[in-house]
Amino acid sequence: MEILTWTYILVGLSFALYIGIAIWSRAGSTQEFYVAGGGVSPLANGMATAADWMSAASFISMAGIISFAGYDGSVYLMGWTGGYVLLALLLAPYLRKFGKFTVPDFVGDRYYSKTAKVVAVICALFISFTYVAGQMRGVGIVFSRYLEVPIEWGVVIGMCIVFFYAVLGGMKGITYTQVAQYCVLIFAYMVPAIFISMQLTGNAIPQLGLGGSVADGTPLLDKLDGVLTELGFAAYTSGRKSITDMFMITLALMVGTAGLPHVIVRFFTVPRVKDARLSAGYALVFIAILYTTAPAIAAFGIYNAIDTTSEKNISELPEWISTWEKTDLIKVDDKNGDGKVQYVADAEANELTIDRDIMVLASPEIAKLPNWVVGLVAAGAMAAALSTAAGLLLVISTSVSRDLFKTFRPEISDKKELRIARFAAAGAVLLAGYFGVNPPGFVAQVVAFAFGLAAASFFPVIIMGIFSTRINKEGAIAGMITGLVFTILYIVYFKFISPELNTAENWWFGVSPEGIGSLGMILNFLVCGIVSHLTPAPPQEVQDMVEEIRIPRGAGKAQDH
Repeated sequence: MEILTWTYILVGLSFALYIGIAIWSRAGSTQEFYVAGGGVSPLANGMATAADWMSAASFISMAGIISFAGYDGSVYLMGWTGGYVLLALLLAPYLRKFGKFTVPDFVGDRYYSKTAKVVAVICALFISFTYVAGQMRGVGIVFSRYLEVPIEWGVVIGMCIVFFYAVLGGMKGITYTQVAQYCVLIFAYMVPAIFISMQLTGNAIPQLGLGGSVADGTPLLDKLDGVLTELGFAAYTSGRKSITDMFMITLALMVGTAGLPHVIVRFFTVPRVKDARLSAGYALVFIAILYTTAPAIAAFGIYNAIDTTSEKNISELPEWISTWEKTDLIKVDDKNGDGKVQYVADAEANELTIDRDIMVLASPEIAKLPNWVVGLVAAGAMAAALSTAAGLLLVISTSVSRDLFKTFRPEISDKKELRIARFAAAGAVLLAGYFGVNPPGFVAQVVAFAFGLAAASFFPVIIMGIFSTRINKEGAIAGMITGLVFTILYIVYFKFISPELNTAENWWFGVSPEGIGSLGMILNFLVCGIVSHLTPAPPQEVQDMVEEIRIPRGAGKAQDH
């Protein structure tokens, strides 16, 4: 069968599964809509959390970034994985014990302030919209390539699917849909990785294949270093960023992802605090399967891409080039008219442009794998994009209905609140779809902005809210605003106002805009601590509540024998 036929079958079957689950698990109350009734098992919640975590960025873009950035791309692996560990150990169990549905809910109660809650809502909405626009664009790209429809129609189809199971099922529908989506996306990621690892190195385990040797006995990474340096690029295994900047970017990604609202809310869907810890452990295992495979897919992908295109006659280029050229994500331009493709570091002489986002999607075609594998990868990419989009849409709807509307209109009934949440989710789907069809020029750049924003705003306030009884509302509000304003100004200045100055010698302390959220976070901690100690302590009941959060349930007093 052709690739298109396989894609229709596999994507169609997966969509039918998701919609069937959404109908089966339709939310009937606000608790089911927000936190799936709090009755999800740790294993299922671990899978759902992993699917929520691994967005189109993880599935499609991460290996692509590493393919072209080499060693420098490892900041994404370390930052996103480390961020999850930080979230699981330092935040999830305590927030679960606190018993609130959302981060703004926690901020509002812990800092006994509507102002603090509104600032947290604004952060949550900005971060969520930034991400969801990227997910919808990813959906459009996948449809455009595999279903051969325009990107705009791809986004519209994706909107309809997400609208159906996010708006109808709420967190209950999303949770069980995400369990299915995790199974689809991890199978779709691992199958081509195993095939290609066997082809190149003879090793069926991609993680080991990365350290293996190619057919002529040369270690794969040594071969890749040699090929890239010959073409004028930096060696694959060498880093160009300074250690300081690598550290700050990794830290910003870690603390930024640990503050992401759509993942934190997942820990409220299990019955007990113990289950929150257990589901965090399961999720880490499920996430690690993909994250440890990404560097192998990245190396295999760039090696195969160069091997099948560089110095080849344009008339003899493989079929995958012409297929992807239709999406404008690959461009071939014979500048010197010699009929051959020169893929080199010099931009003036380079004749092949490859969008890094296609490396995972195109890998099966580059390696000439069976057509069903190509269709499977399409279904996996859709699962990754839609699972995260649904989680983010729920955060947006919850922020509007519960954290904004109910804060100022506490008398509304549960039924009305659920209706507002559904309308908010529907509005969010439409807005996200609009940004997917008409992406603002800065969507790709704003990804760093979102991480920086989460790092500089949410993380310090949550950490200090859990581990310090002295931090008060004045300190929290001052800290959040300082961290936010500093991070926004720095990124806007270097990304939008003076992009020509965006070089290492002009950065503060050698920290790039991608890593500036770390400095924003430090400022937030400092301002929060200083202002809190210069103003009155929180009320005694708030201090007692903080002490209670940190005590493991059922712990007895130490006995003196």
